[in-house]
Amino acid sequence: MIGILKSTTAVAVLGLALCWSGQASAQDTADEPEAETQAPRTQLLNEIVVTAQKREQRLQDVPVSITAVSGDTLEDLKITDLRSVQSYVPNMAVLNSGVNPVVFIRGFGSGPNNVAFDQEVSVYLDGIYGGRGAQFSAPFFDLERMEVLRGPQGALFGRNTAAGAISLVSARPTPTFEGYVTAGYDFEREGFDLTGVVSGPISDTLGIRVAGKVVRQDGYIRNLYNDRDEPLLRDTLARVTLRWEPASDIDIVLKNEYGKHRLEGGVTVSGSLTQDVYDGDFGDERYVSDNYAGAGRDEGSGIETWNTALNADFGIGDHTLTLVGGYSQFETERFTAYDEIAPDGTVPPNDGNAKFGNGFPEDFEQWSIEARLSSPLGQFFEYVAGVYYDTSDYHLHQDTFYRDVFALTGHQSTDFYQDSKAWSVFGQGTLNFTDALRFIAGLRYSKVEKSATFTQYTVSGSPLNPIGPDRSGSLSEDYFDPSGTLQYDIADDIMLYATIARGSKSGGFVSNTYNVSADGFQFAAERSTNYEVGLKSTLGNGLATVNLAAFRMDFTDLQQSAYDPDRRTFFTRNAAKARSEGVELEVQILPTDELSLSASVAYLDARFVDYPGAPCLSYETVAQCDSSDPDSLAAHNIAGLPLLFAPEWSGNVGFNYDTQIGGLRLVTGANAQFRSEYFIADGYSPIWGVQDGWMKLDARIQLGDLDDRWNIALVGRNLTDEHTRGAAIRFPGSITATTRSLSWMDEYRSLTLSGTVRF
Repeated sequence: MIGILKSTTAVAVLGLALCWSGQASAQDTADEPEAETQAPRTQLLNEIVVTAQKREQRLQDVPVSITAVSGDTLEDLKITDLRSVQSYVPNMAVLNSGVNPVVFIRGFGSGPNNVAFDQEVSVYLDGIYGGRGAQFSAPFFDLERMEVLRGPQGALFGRNTAAGAISLVSARPTPTFEGYVTAGYDFEREGFDLTGVVSGPISDTLGIRVAGKVVRQDGYIRNLYNDRDEPLLRDTLARVTLRWEPASDIDIVLKNEYGKHRLEGGVTVSGSLTQDVYDGDFGDERYVSDNYAGAGRDEGSGIETWNTALNADFGIGDHTLTLVGGYSQFETERFTAYDEIAPDGTVPPNDGNAKFGNGFPEDFEQWSIEARLSSPLGQFFEYVAGVYYDTSDYHLHQDTFYRDVFALTGHQSTDFYQDSKAWSVFGQGTLNFTDALRFIAGLRYSKVEKSATFTQYTVSGSPLNPIGPDRSGSLSEDYFDPSGTLQYDIADDIMLYATIARGSKSGGFVSNTYNVSADGFQFAAERSTNYEVGLKSTLGNGLATVNLAAFRMDFTDLQQSAYDPDRRTFFTRNAAKARSEGVELEVQILPTDELSLSASVAYLDARFVDYPGAPCLSYETVAQCDSSDPDSLAAHNIAGLPLLFAPEWSGNVGFNYDTQIGGLRLVTGANAQFRSEYFIADGYSPIWGVQDGWMKLDARIQLGDLDDRWNIALVGRNLTDEHTRGAAIRFPGSITATTRSLSWMDEYRSLTLSGTVRF
């Protein structure tokens, strides 16, 4: 009942505010004398500049399916991470399993089960490659823009962009002194966030920007043992950026960033295997996980990150030499605990301690350097060419604790070490046959070398002893990732393109599976090919944009990491071929100077073409699928089944109204996002393994002065309070008293009051 009252109140408050703003605007307009003639339009849609092709270009000129979001929009909508941005990007999904965020684009992404997995969708922060979810897991703040590139980006971005890439660009120092402070309070999570930025010149050639953010919020799922809402969010971030321009053709930007991100508690809920308990209000009474007394740890996670980026541009005649150097490091501490709560929410009498727990701290360090040369624009032949190198070290230590699980008491440990080196040469050239017709060809050659060791121990009140043979391996792989695009401007502001592009994802090693076999320790690279045609148009002299893309993506040697509950382990292998086909449409319209409309919709059909040896499905009997042999996988093929996290339909529609009332600026807006149903678990259970279709509503109302020196805003996210799940698994009865499903919950409704002061 309390949840219903909160939801009703939140929607009512924003609804009344939006209605009031419309009435006030209408009254303000009625008081003005009617103009004799219609005034010319003074507002156009904002022109977005992106760097998807390693040089600055207008979004509408780039023959790639891209969604670009400005930093101001991210701040206005309180979008602070990849999970919260996914609803605004066609054919993008982010898996939430309480570990690292995993991005899926057009149905493809790396699962979280193998912690050392490289990603199919990599994130780049200020040009620095981040192939691990924890590298840039700190909340977004003080960004210039975010770019989401759909489809393989191997030619210009390199390996591990087989499905796409995400580029985050931090705000740079400004030529004049300025700054702002934003403070917000979330009524649902009963906590605050505070952001502060100061930017300006130190001298005629040197500028500085200092930014910081602090977040302290409670959770959204009730823990029945300690009677609090979890997970508690604790974030601290700091960034210092220097920009040196000693000459007109030299621009050097150095950024150092520190982040500390901590979650106290978990986001799992317990569910039945036979009843659809997820229909309705299920979240608050099913989470019981607490600390594991034998481990002396509370459930939760902590990540500390250090990132340094150097971007330097040097003019060499009419060419530009760009150097991008980076250092990235993170340390994580995670612990998950599982109790014996029944699917109906019954709390077991086990003194508040979990029966099974798992901790896996990580250490990672990476150095990278890229140098590229760009030709001037406006030539018959234009090009970008460069070289790239990175080296990284990774360590994962895993502890598993038992309280009478599998007839065991005590704990096991593993250590996984991996060293990686990669280098590549790449180039992209454009032949401008006419002012309207051009052909773009790109190619990257990459070489990757990795070595890894895996050791398993048992610890049960005795000295540390290996209980199984060490696993070790090495690999050396070569990739050729070409791309070709034909681009034709059928009018000044209407462009057609057709693209064929390839991408690669590195092979690797199984990092966190007990009793892994020698043959199962290593897996090979996977490859992707994208066929795409698209249209980009700007209509009405800048009053509307319509972008459309149709594609088919084929993956071979697809790396699959899945949990087998019968064998109680994860496995990873090159198991499958898969294909996704679909259409993406994005529209923006400016009907009046005050009103802007936006909409996007995506259709996706993503399925396995071939998947022999897949794990048993949840509804199959042993006779139908025998996985009892520990040396083999299930002997069946699930070709034709859809990929996980791949809804057939997704999209959003929204508006923004910006007007003046009584000498003040009033901004109102709302956005509704939707998804059709999609699978979230390997077993493809039609009950607990599928997320039903949903619609979520975000809304915002802001009042401030005309010079934007201050504003107060009320922002609601997921005002419909949809309870959706980010992932699910089946837990066998040998671990807990009842065989059940576990689901990781997405965030519920939030309602934030914030204020900003600029100077």
